[in-house]
Amino acid sequence: MKKKVSIGLILGMIFLQTNTFSQTNEFSPEKGKNDTETAKTYLSPLLNMVNTDLNYGKSNNTLTDSKKSEQGLQIGATFQAGITPNFSLVSELYFITKGGKLKENISAGIPKSSLRLYTIESPLLARFNIGRFYLNAGPSIAYNVSGTYKTEGISKNLSFNNSTEDFKRWDAGIQAGAGYRFKIKQKPVALDIRYAYGLTNISNTNEMYNRYLNIGLYFTTQWKKNPLGKKRSS
Repeated sequence: MKKKVSIGLILGMIFLQTNTFSQTNEFSPEKGKNDTETAKTYLSPLLNMVNTDLNYGKSNNTLTDSKKSEQGLQIGATFQAGITPNFSLVSELYFITKGGKLKENISAGIPKSSLRLYTIESPLLARFNIGRFYLNAGPSIAYNVSGTYKTEGISKNLSFNNSTEDFKRWDAGIQAGAGYRFKIKQKPVALDIRYAYGLTNISNTNEMYNRYLNIGLYFTTQWKKNPLGKKRSS
């Protein structure tokens, strides 16, 4: 997992540096023009592949060496509401598949298995804009619609009730990351790198927390009206 995160971050930085020199300064304030403009507001569709994982807590250290990440799908939308030229609120709503895998470990009695959750998630982020770059962080809440568990070639649907073998519907966490805005053929695009840290134990039996890394491209469309924006004083 750490290796994949490092590779992703390195590729992201190379991408950012390349575009820094190749793009125009369109996202920077223009002299004498932006003094009275409201902060920009964007709507962006989301369609990304995410690298999801499960954390089993301190009580299940024997699973740490056996766990593997799972590839998931994220589809939905993100809305950036500009408050000031340098600060925005970002709300998102999307469907995402989460989960993780375990490699077989005969000596530890761990069978090969995979767990997948089909989830609706909605984070609310505070975003600080610094030129083309931005930093954002905030809480998220999720609802597990359904899920599957597969082991030894047998797959079964997860149950979301109150018995010891069931899972929890509601999940909460924190998301944090950074991004960079540029253009592709005059179309505004944002490269977003974010990590989601689940805080809720989703299992009624053992410790189990959702964690995932997301590296995505957002093709943005500017919102015509911005009810939350404030004008700069001239």
